[in-house]
Amino acid sequence: MKPQADLIIENARTLITCVATDSDPVGRIGSGSVAIAGETILALGTAGQVAAAVDGSRATILDAAGKTVAPGFVDCHTHLVFGKSRAREFAHRLAAAHRSLPPLDILTGIPASIRMTRESSQDELFEAALDRLKRMLAYGSTTVESKSGYGIGTADELKMLKVNQRLQQAQPIDIVSTFLGAHDFPPEIDRTVASQRNRYLDILIQEMIPEVSRLGLARFCDVYCDRGYYTVDEARRILEAGMRHGLGARIHTDAYANIGGSRLAAQLPAITADHLNYTSKEEMAALAEAGVVGVVLPALDFAVAHPDPVSPLPMIEAGMTLALATNLNPGNWTESMHFVMVLACRNHGMSPAEAFLAATRGASCAIGLQDKIGTLEPGKLADIQIIDLPGLDEIIYRLDHHCPETVIKRGRVVHNSLT
Repeated sequence: MKPQADLIIENARTLITCVATDSDPVGRIGSGSVAIAGETILALGTAGQVAAAVDGSRATILDAAGKTVAPGFVDCHTHLVFGKSRAREFAHRLAAAHRSLPPLDILTGIPASIRMTRESSQDELFEAALDRLKRMLAYGSTTVESKSGYGIGTADELKMLKVNQRLQQAQPIDIVSTFLGAHDFPPEIDRTVASQRNRYLDILIQEMIPEVSRLGLARFCDVYCDRGYYTVDEARRILEAGMRHGLGARIHTDAYANIGGSRLAAQLPAITADHLNYTSKEEMAALAEAGVVGVVLPALDFAVAHPDPVSPLPMIEAGMTLALATNLNPGNWTESMHFVMVLACRNHGMSPAEAFLAATRGASCAIGLQDKIGTLEPGKLADIQIIDLPGLDEIIYRLDHHCPETVIKRGRVVHNSLT
């Protein structure tokens, strides 16, 4: 007896599995179908192959004629939860780039977001993040990593992580939570004074990380290891403490200077090293050898007009697994993974296939969920988008035309632009 399908997507012009074949890195199938039972993929292939594998007599049918069917995007690096916008700062920066202007009389950058996040209630943070997630789902993201990092103190960091917990229950996107209490130092201390730095490190290591682990509020521990932020030795202490408490290690590094953070990532090893603008080829080889996923963030480079945009191709040549992510945050308000892929191809030299794989399969590796998501394969979660375009090249070619017609999360239609 053949297994019963609950939902069948049929007649796809292009089925992008993201499972490499000898001839195609993204594993395209023409005139493809996908059969789903419950939350998982039951079978996929040509119409004949699927019909031979499953009983579709009671299945709901979705006709994808002329369209592309692909895995949902995995947005593996975001700062989803934050208090209010920094639009005034943004407008001032744009104007200041072309004319002499006096400095703004307000806090800017991460300190501004720390203040606004601390001033926001948990309910306010939840509602704002929920609104952003609705748009991310409409753009095809079905799994989103979400960091803390704008509390920079025990109560407010826990507040942010509890918002992640609420978001997981309130909407269909799966939320992967990361503790980033080491995103910056508290603005009320003098980071140039060793005793004050060490006092905050003690709070991170002895108070925050144990409590985050005890409450089960995060899967990963992250740190910003770069010039002006955390040193390599400080980052090592923080990440090793996280690992002792069962949190996977991630690291922001080499964004604005190379102080050795990517070498640390290879030594631990970390799950990911993110940004990597100033990473050397030797460090790329070490990251590849250690199995560290490189997370590159083209939208951030675009948003800040980075003086040295990230170069993914040497990382690919070194054998690294690459992931793309929006890096959604108040200084880089980007909710669309399609926009990120377009930037990756047009500004950073990635091919459409490389970008799509980095936004799906590679990004699933960045959050340790490659056995569940990121590709279309029998047994994996049915996280799928149906795009009203005929194929991958067309998707990347169009600068602003990627709102999937249909998004399926865990086997259930959760977004349809036609209704």
